[in-house]
Amino acid sequence: MRKAVLTENAEEAVRQAESWLHLERIASVEISSEDASFPIEHALAEVGTGGWRASTPGPQRIRLIFDEPQTIRRIQLHFVEKDAERSQEFWLLAMMGDELRDVVRQQWNFSPGGTTEEREDYKVDLTGVSALELRIDPDRSHDPQQSRSVATLESLRLA
Repeated sequence: MRKAVLTENAEEAVRQAESWLHLERIASVEISSEDASFPIEHALAEVGTGGWRASTPGPQRIRLIFDEPQTIRRIQLHFVEKDAERSQEFWLLAMMGDELRDVVRQQWNFSPGGTTEEREDYKVDLTGVSALELRIDPDRSHDPQQSRSVATLESLRLA
């Protein structure tokens, strides 16, 4: 007989891990820029691999295009910035039918001496999603023409 004692946290972790969509199997991705050392696959992989990074400064887009329309109940985003102080804004949109709908728009301040990570976990009710687009403006506090900050994404998970 095999036996395991599960705590509440362990049960929740197992349930969450089993519910994530396998994006590499069900979607293609379009990106506005990519550092060859930090490809988008790293941010979409099931195991942490260092995330994605743009190759150029300024606003960026990541668009997931699903092979078949999806129902999405949960969106988890994780951003990391350990080197630069900056104010980032991201905007998440969903294509449902012929309509591009806002899901969430949020700003976050990174500070190397303090807050270096942003984790967001949204419960949503999105049905018939044919595409999901993440727009990232990595430096809202500066002139886009002068900014040296590049967009990063540690991970994006959907359930």
